[in-house]
Amino acid sequence: MMRIDVMTGFPQLLRSPLNESIIRQAKKKKLVTIRVHDLRTYTHDRHKTIDDTPYGGGAGMILKPEPVFECVEALQSKRRYDEIIYVTADGELFNQQTANQLSLKQNLLILCGHYKGIDERIRERLITREISIGDYVLTGGELPALVVIDAVVRLLPGVLGNSESMLTDSFQDETLDSPYYTRPAEYRSMHVPEVLLSGDHKAIERWRQNRRLERTRQRRNNFLS
Repeated sequence: MMRIDVMTGFPQLLRSPLNESIIRQAKKKKLVTIRVHDLRTYTHDRHKTIDDTPYGGGAGMILKPEPVFECVEALQSKRRYDEIIYVTADGELFNQQTANQLSLKQNLLILCGHYKGIDERIRERLITREISIGDYVLTGGELPALVVIDAVVRLLPGVLGNSESMLTDSFQDETLDSPYYTRPAEYRSMHVPEVLLSGDHKAIERWRQNRRLERTRQRRNNFLS
């Protein structure tokens, strides 16, 4: 079973999404355990302060090192983590290959930043991998953490009802997925391509492969260069 621990100052941003859809099913099947840890639990002042102003001045607040170090050390006293991930806008860009790699791990620990950033000593001493979901800035790391978790958990054996669905996803072989249709065969004068109704599985696979390549050339041509 995979275990994922998430550290955040805003646990309510995570709890509802982590109890819905595929992630909920994976937890029910006991294929993954996900625990959310409130960094405020590891503070020692009556205001439960997790951030402070940056040395040297400047706008914004910085996540303090003490609650993060104490939380990580408490968790590491119980198990070894394959990766301690910080989700941050300036990390390596997350892609399907990274999701595949992480799905092979047993224990993952994810830190959600907030405010302007985190104390650099956290990155230097604790973090083993930094991941970004795109070249833009969000309020905090909770949404990126959910993206990473969802992409990884759905790859675990037994999570999806049909594992073949996962193998034909976009990006698994550096092409985008083909178009899909379902019933009815005709809707508002729009028709499903005849080949999909033919029952000729080889012809259908050729059609899908051609559509995959066509869509990839249109939308991600750099994949095919």
